[in-house]
Amino acid sequence: MKKTYAFIDSQNVNLGVRSLGWKLDWRKFRQYLRNKYGVVKAYLFIGQVAGNESLYAFLQESGYILIFKPTLYRSTRGKTIIKGNVDVELVLHTMIQYKNYHQAIIVTGDGDFHCLIEYLEEKGKLLKILAPTKHYSSLLRRFNQKHCIVRIDLLRDSLEQKKTGIRGRSKP
Repeated sequence: MKKTYAFIDSQNVNLGVRSLGWKLDWRKFRQYLRNKYGVVKAYLFIGQVAGNESLYAFLQESGYILIFKPTLYRSTRGKTIIKGNVDVELVLHTMIQYKNYHQAIIVTGDGDFHCLIEYLEEKGKLLKILAPTKHYSSLLRRFNQKHCIVRIDLLRDSLEQKKTGIRGRSKP
């Protein structure tokens, strides 16, 4: 059986769709990856922040394998910014798992992954790049000539987190 793995830059995806005014339903997204592409393992690279334990439990229950990155706190203009750059971890785990999958999906719009994506393509292991919006890096544009790029924003109707109607709260 051919195995497909997904490697997801959670911050890039989250910030991308939020910039368009909506939130991704992570459970629906995992189902989408499974149903559309046969993804058997979905690695989600995420900054570890104290107090987010229920989010992490929800993501694991939804079928993601979480790879945590320690976060840094930076103060800018009186605001505290939490930074958890997962780029190196995503590349490293994609290569650690290399022999275990036949094809990979890289979920990001970040051009920092260009060399990884190029390598996977050369080896015949790149299935798709899922970019959060049309504003993905120009370094990735050449992969669209081979129809490798799928934009998550165009899937909003089926992947958006819906309101429950109970005091306007969203489902987890």
